[in-house]
Amino acid sequence: MFERFTPSARAIVVQAQEHARRLGHGYIGCEHLLLAAAATSEPAGAALRERGVTPEGVEAEIVRLVGLGQAAGLFSALDRDALASIGIDIDAVRAQIEAAFGPDALTRAAPGACRGSHPAAAKGPLARLRRSRGAGRGRAAAAGAPAARLGGHIPFTPRAKKNLALSLREATARQDGYIGAEHITLALVGMNAGAVPSILSALGTTQAALRAAILDRYRQAS
Repeated sequence: MFERFTPSARAIVVQAQEHARRLGHGYIGCEHLLLAAAATSEPAGAALRERGVTPEGVEAEIVRLVGLGQAAGLFSALDRDALASIGIDIDAVRAQIEAAFGPDALTRAAPGACRGSHPAAAKGPLARLRRSRGAGRGRAAAAGAPAARLGGHIPFTPRAKKNLALSLREATARQDGYIGAEHITLALVGMNAGAVPSILSALGTTQAALRAAILDRYRQAS
């Protein structure tokens, strides 16, 4: 199936992994795919942003609902702003540490570190949802996965895998011989469970409105 993905669709998948890693999550979920889709320069991304589904809004909702993983606490937006105000560039600090101790120095768990979930994640409204996800992909893939696992491969959740499969269905229904950003995004806004419906509702839009807007964008482009 992946051989049918366009460069823009592949970019969404890659960016979703980067977002998951940056937020300290040990899995790639539909919420990370939505965050990547909202940031894409493709018409599907423009349609999302025009209706309030911006990268900033999606990320804020992910943090509110799911929380941050252990590694993300070091590099949150608030930390960056606070340190920048006193002349500390967190990216430069990270580069120096990784140059001295290895590329995963900041994601390795310290000796004796707590192996439980991150406190912020444990209190989130979707904590039970994450635990049910974790049962399907192993404890290490939960949002509060030990930071030591975040430097390597991050697995897709079963729901994210289903979303990619539904992207193929969207492409087939439109008689397209490829899977593009629009198909991934249409599949995402059609999800009826998980974090995505909650995020869209919190951002003041509906799945039906987003689907219509995305399809209209591509009708105009054709």
